[in-house]
Amino acid sequence: MERIYGVNPVREALMKGIVNKLYLSRETKDKNIRELLLLARENKVPVVEVPREKLHAKSQGVEADISPVKYVEIDDILAIAERKAEPLFILVLNHLEDPQNLGAILRSAEAFGVHGVIIPKRRAVQVTGAVAKASAGAYLKVPVARCTNVAETLRYLKEKGAWVVGADAKSKASLWDTDFKLPLALVIGGENVGLTSHILRECDFTVSIPMVGTINSLNASVAAALLMAEVVRQRRG
Repeated sequence: MERIYGVNPVREALMKGIVNKLYLSRETKDKNIRELLLLARENKVPVVEVPREKLHAKSQGVEADISPVKYVEIDDILAIAERKAEPLFILVLNHLEDPQNLGAILRSAEAFGVHGVIIPKRRAVQVTGAVAKASAGAYLKVPVARCTNVAETLRYLKEKGAWVVGADAKSKASLWDTDFKLPLALVIGGENVGLTSHILRECDFTVSIPMVGTINSLNASVAAALLMAEVVRQRRG
């Protein structure tokens, strides 16, 4: 993730919507700090207060972590599906932490025609340089939106006509026997805990990937790719 510093560069990044986190010195008296805080609030950017000595000497008491891309709004993704006259196909990633996994998922999402990907703003990997590299350029082609609350986002997608399908290794429903032709929000869990109980409650149904080996789970990006491939197989007949 790239770090920038100084009031003007940080203001420009906030206005472009590419700031992941804002750092402010407790001792900063710059008159423009209020404007930065307002921009951060508008964009729902986390703000962290830090001692002045922990920031760059030329930072003016202001630094920010920025994304290589501009995030979109969820409604922008919905509009893409409508414009293409295609059944909605969105991925919702529930607190994924590994940049390699996110990059690989974005690469698969581009290959399989996903309309967009939604990630949480907090406690989850963001689109960083490492993610961009792992995506092999797909991060520039797949719209990525961020949400404050995954459960609320799933409820919103259902209001917009999407069926929410959770990938859950414990599910008795196989992806091979599930109808994926309907408007779809496919939810992939984090590497360590999968889908938490409150997210599972928001799913219309769950599916699993049948396996015959002794290992009963797959890497998140591999599981996501298999599910995306099955969606495309069904929709193309």
